Amino acid sequence: MKTDLFLVTPPFTQLNTPYPATAYIKGFLNTKNISSTQADLGIEVILALFSRKGLEQLFMYAEDFHHQPKTANAKRILSLKDEYIKTIGAVISFLQGKNPTLALQICQEDFLPEASRFAQLEELDWAFGTMGTQDKGKHLATLYLEDISDFIIECVDRNFGFSRYAERLGRSANSFDELYETLNQEYTYMDKILIQILEEKLASIKPKLFLISVPFPGNLYAAFRCAQYVKRNYPDIKISMGGGFANTELRSVSDKRVFEFFDFISLDDGELPVELICSAIMGNLPLNLYKRTFLLENGEVVYKNDALRSDYKQADVGTPDYSDLQLDQYISVIEIVNPMHRMWSDGRWNKLTMAHGCYWGKCTFCDISLDYIKIYEPVAAKLIVDRIEELTEKTGQSGFHFVDEAAPPALMREVALEILRRKLSVSWWTNIRFEKSFTRDLCILLKASGCIAVSGGLEVASDRLLKLIDKGVSVEQVAQVTRNFTEAGVLVHAYLMYGYPTQTIQETIDSLEMVRQLFDAGVLQSGFWHQFAMTAHSPVGLYPERFGVVKETEAIGTFANNDINYIDQTGIDHGKFSFGLKKSLFNFMHGICLDYKLQDWFDFKIPKVTIPPDFIDKALREEGKFDTKPTAKVVWLGGKPEAESFVKYKKGNSLEMLILTFHDKKESFTIQTSKKEGEWLSSILQKVSVSGTQVYTYQDLKADYENSMEYFELFWYSQPVYTLRDFGLLVL
Repeated sequence: MKTDLFLVTPPFTQLNTPYPATAYIKGFLNTKNISSTQADLGIEVILALFSRKGLEQLFMYAEDFHHQPKTANAKRILSLKDEYIKTIGAVISFLQGKNPTLALQICQEDFLPEASRFAQLEELDWAFGTMGTQDKGKHLATLYLEDISDFIIECVDRNFGFSRYAERLGRSANSFDELYETLNQEYTYMDKILIQILEEKLASIKPKLFLISVPFPGNLYAAFRCAQYVKRNYPDIKISMGGGFANTELRSVSDKRVFEFFDFISLDDGELPVELICSAIMGNLPLNLYKRTFLLENGEVVYKNDALRSDYKQADVGTPDYSDLQLDQYISVIEIVNPMHRMWSDGRWNKLTMAHGCYWGKCTFCDISLDYIKIYEPVAAKLIVDRIEELTEKTGQSGFHFVDEAAPPALMREVALEILRRKLSVSWWTNIRFEKSFTRDLCILLKASGCIAVSGGLEVASDRLLKLIDKGVSVEQVAQVTRNFTEAGVLVHAYLMYGYPTQTIQETIDSLEMVRQLFDAGVLQSGFWHQFAMTAHSPVGLYPERFGVVKETEAIGTFANNDINYIDQTGIDHGKFSFGLKKSLFNFMHGICLDYKLQDWFDFKIPKVTIPPDFIDKALREEGKFDTKPTAKVVWLGGKPEAESFVKYKKGNSLEMLILTFHDKKESFTIQTSKKEGEWLSSILQKVSVSGTQVYTYQDLKADYENSMEYFELFWYSQPVYTLRDFGLLVL
């Protein structure tokens, strides 16, 4: 099975779904008739390790070669090794969705061996009443795997992690020295599993180019191990690195030793750079041109960007191709019993992009100077939905995660309308900005099209700092948008930040109070606190003096160069807030401890909150409906009503009336109008139906109404129309 390219994602990223970079590149290569094969080595290593044979070898290794004293927990797991070996195959099959009846046994809590991870169960007993048997089984099985993971870290390989490997070696690696030294040591236990799987594939595929995507620091070490093996054993194969880590960290790489492992490192959008590297390898041309590519020339690292061709437009890069990836082998886990938080680890998601880059592109902590953020290019809604249909057919999966930096509201609206027009049944979620465009009606439309969740940056819940970040939102606005999504039935996750330059202790505590009130109001379902990190390509990193911070050094590393050590002139140790912020949020996400005093989360004195206790409640007060813009689109999600006429007598006069009966998915409801208004309404609802292709605005409806009747505004703001607004008459 010879192919031109072999695309891999090295261990580890996610257990439940493949990282999409290789699928994106393979989809592009298909448009160029360049043959390729891809593999997610991460899931393959996990499945080899977490198998009957894998655990037998693991425990044998731990007993024979690891003679250091073991903790009581490790001794317990080792003593129960036969129980782990007996159950592992069934548990993995269950988490792959192939053995659902096992949930009944797992939930009896006498099937799985239990170690320290199960100690938290008593705290979570309340949750199991609201969880189905399958979910409870998944959660218990996840704890079981985490127990084994703890054993691996203690007794076999301290660098192991389910979604990262040797991440420490890739974080802030300004110098290549430590990683280089580690790569020249003996293979670790995990290395041996990885290399065996890689060798089997290389012997079969025999590619001309080995392309390694490195999305995160936790993939870096394994990427170099793979490249090292290929260099030693298949010297004719050329090796290239791309991906998120290279794009952000390796923009100034100059250490020649890196190119003992890789022939090429390309930056930013990979399509054209990969195509040109392929031409260089396979074309035998006297002169080769490159796009944003590092290579070794005459013994020196050089950066080549001499190809005059422009990058491909998003319409021309093809549909991601997930073939070759073992889609039925991924395992769904539930680490945290929270319906929104679990989405990153539970379920198989096809990854797509609505728009390249970020339409906002101003946040001062973000890498807005880099092309992957800076160059904004939306994809046409019809093409996005074409790709949805194609991927659903090819993968058999109708769940989609749009991996945008921030999906544009107007494009989300058009995608939702197109999904509804085509009568597709899909589930999707994405990342957004909490901006005012997300009205109540837009959120209802998104939900109707299959949107199940959104995540967005609240960052520091302080209006002063949000202005400094240039987020373009206020806390009040975030509260209203989260309410609109929540009331529509869409889950909301908030990214939260602490330790932003000039942030005071008071602002950190007030920010936590804002978050508490959002959870208490029921408009936020999930969140995650990140400590601010200064990066080289963000406005804070480029112009630190504007933000009250000082770089510790101006020196640029010869290897990675992104995270910058800095001195915050406030002198505050923001790290000491980490535990209290995260522990409180963990409880808030489970709907408990919302009435605790904030001081209870910290073991040191904190200032009193200065935020009014009803701040969020006031922000959530109902907005008026008397604000329809003339250009707003009007869309009807419901069906055609049944009409029944009757005569109404009032003060001696008879009025011809209509009762219109509508059948919603959940219930039926009626409205009463005059006969003339009812007939017009029935007619116009068919015209503005979501299944139609013509767009009608409020202005169009007003003009149509006033062809035969008067005072459209009186009708539009009447109770019958308000009732329809509650059941799917949307103003967008």
